[in-house]
Amino acid sequence: MKLLRFGPKGSERPGLLDGEGCIRDLSGVVSDIDARTLADLQRLRVPPVDSLPIVSPDVRIGAPVAGVGKIVCVGLNYSDHARETGQAIPREPILFLKASSSIVGPNDDVILPPGAKKGDWEVELGIVIAREARYVPLANAMEYVAGACVVNDVSERSYQLERGGQWDKGKGCDTFCPLGPYLVTLDEIPRLDDLRMWCTVNGRTVQDGNTRTMIFDVPYLVHYISQFMSLQPGDVISTGTPPGVGMGMKPPQWLEEQDLMELGIEGLGTQRQRVVRYTAEACS
Repeated sequence: MKLLRFGPKGSERPGLLDGEGCIRDLSGVVSDIDARTLADLQRLRVPPVDSLPIVSPDVRIGAPVAGVGKIVCVGLNYSDHARETGQAIPREPILFLKASSSIVGPNDDVILPPGAKKGDWEVELGIVIAREARYVPLANAMEYVAGACVVNDVSERSYQLERGGQWDKGKGCDTFCPLGPYLVTLDEIPRLDDLRMWCTVNGRTVQDGNTRTMIFDVPYLVHYISQFMSLQPGDVISTGTPPGVGMGMKPPQWLEEQDLMELGIEGLGTQRQRVVRYTAEACS
């Protein structure tokens, strides 16, 4: 299934994408795509899809999961990305947190905060947790996964690397986590470890990678992270980015107002964000 949420910000309704590419309204079946629904995905297989109301194709798409408790990110998890940054291959996953308040829909504007000067893009494979995961054995790790989605781990590198402390400062700004368009369940993804992923800025391809260059794969990340914190239904693991980020270019390339980012992952859909500068109106 390709699950999604649609409607105005703060009033999204649950839906799914049918085989013809039409959005179907699921609000008569579940109240939302949230922790309760993720823990019992079988409930969504009961009604015939063609009996569900069709939604206008022009509707806004929101983040595919409601009530995300935390976003756990993995740094330098692609061997080719680590090389482009000039850093050594990590011996263990590098973890940091991205604020849940940074989540927006896949096509919403990305807002550069006051003083931002080194905005950057990162297409990433997101993993959504289905049930509480604590000290998970590696062999059972995928039993805790509801599905996958596209994440843009937008970053402000000056905040991240030049303001002291940990990476979180440059990662958690409002709108810095476009999520979706879909939460795709695992039955529709033959292999998480061989998915093409890409990002363009103003039509120019900047990232063109594949999940096969991940250093630590999805089962290992679920297992590893659960040794340090419990993962709850609806939590998202953002698993790292391939090469081609603006920071790695020579000279570096940073996001500017009115830039257009388009990105996607094979089988998981695409995103499209316009970059704007912070104003009170932009954040309303």
